[in-house]
Amino acid sequence: MSMLGNIFRGQFIDIIEWNAPAQNDILAWRFPRRNNEIKMNAKLIVREGQTALFVNEGQLADVFTPGTYTLTTKNLPILATLKGWKYGFESPFKAEVYFLSMRQWTDQKWGTQNPIMLRDPEIGPVRVRAFGTYAFHISDPATFLRQLVVTNPTFETFEISNQLRNVIVSRFTDAIGQTNIAVLDLAGNYNKVAQTALNVMKPDIGSLGLALTTFLIENISLPPEVEQALDQRSKMGVIGNLGQYTQYRTAEAIGDAAKNPSGMAGLGGGLAAGMAMADQMRGAMAAGAAQANVPPPIPGAASYYIAVNGQQQGPFDLTTLAAKAQLGALTRETLVWKQGMPNWLPAAQVADLANLFAATPPPIPGA
Repeated sequence: MSMLGNIFRGQFIDIIEWNAPAQNDILAWRFPRRNNEIKMNAKLIVREGQTALFVNEGQLADVFTPGTYTLTTKNLPILATLKGWKYGFESPFKAEVYFLSMRQWTDQKWGTQNPIMLRDPEIGPVRVRAFGTYAFHISDPATFLRQLVVTNPTFETFEISNQLRNVIVSRFTDAIGQTNIAVLDLAGNYNKVAQTALNVMKPDIGSLGLALTTFLIENISLPPEVEQALDQRSKMGVIGNLGQYTQYRTAEAIGDAAKNPSGMAGLGGGLAAGMAMADQMRGAMAAGAAQANVPPPIPGAASYYIAVNGQQQGPFDLTTLAAKAQLGALTRETLVWKQGMPNWLPAAQVADLANLFAATPPPIPGA
C-alpha cells in the first residue's frame, strides 16, 4: 500500500521553482512538468530577477512576481476561471509554468555590416561605419511570452540578438540622418546621437516586450581613404610656414648625414631634390596668390590672347600679362594677338607688352 502511495505521490508536483545558474544566457525556461500534475497547495518560489507565468491550454493565465506562494484558487484567479473552479476545487491540475529572467542583459554588441551613406554638410556624400554596445531587459513578460517564447521550452539570448541588432542598425541609420551633424563633429556628439537613436528604437523594441536600458556608440569611422585625406589635410595645417619647414628638414638631413660619412654622397642629391620640390610648391603658391590678387580688367583696356603649346588662351588684360611675365609664363617669344592685329606677333614686338620684359644688352662687339 505504501508503494502504491509513493507512485501516486510521485505524479504530483509539490514545489515549482527555477534554480537558474549564475552564468547563463537563458531568457525563458519552461518548468518540466511532463505528464505530472501540479498539486493544489503546492509551493511556487519566484526569485528576485524572475517572473513566473501560468499558461492553460495555450492561453496565458496568472503572472507571479518575486515571492513564495501557496497555490490555491485565490491566487490563481484567471486559471480558476479558465478551469471552471467556481467553488474552490482542490484537485491537482495541469498547467504550463514559464519562468522569465528579468535581469538586465549587458555588453551586447551591435555594428553596421555595410557602410551607411550620408550627405555631410561639409564633406558632401560620405560613407561611415559604426559599432558599440547595448543592454536590454524584459519589460512586458506577457508580450514577450506571446511574441517570442510561444511554446519554446528554453529561449536564449542568441535567438533574439540578430533581430535586435537589425532593428538597432536600421533605426541608428535613421537617427544619424535626423541629427544632421557633420562627420567631423560626431565625436563630440555621440551621446546626442545615441539618445536620438534610443528614442527611435523604443517602439520597435517595445513591441517584443523588451526595452533597451543602455545604448552606447563606441566609434563612428570613415573609409580608410577618406581618413588618409583628412590626415594629409591635418599635416598641412601643422606644417604651417613651408619655408621654415623646409629649413628644418634640411638641417635634420645635414645632421643625419654628418653622423654617417658614407651618407654624405647622397646628401647633395637629396637636398637638391628637396629644394626643387620646395621651389615648385612656393612657385605654385605665389602663382595662386598673384592670380588671387589680380584686379578685374579696366573697361576698354586692351586684352591679348596668347599661344601656349599651340593652344589659344585668354584674353588677358595687361595686369594679368605682367604677372605671367614675372612668373615666366609669358616670354619675349610668346605669340600674342588682339583684335585689330592682322597676325600673331612675338610679345617683344608689341608696343604694349615690350616694357614687360627686362632690357637685354646688345651683344659684345667681337664676341
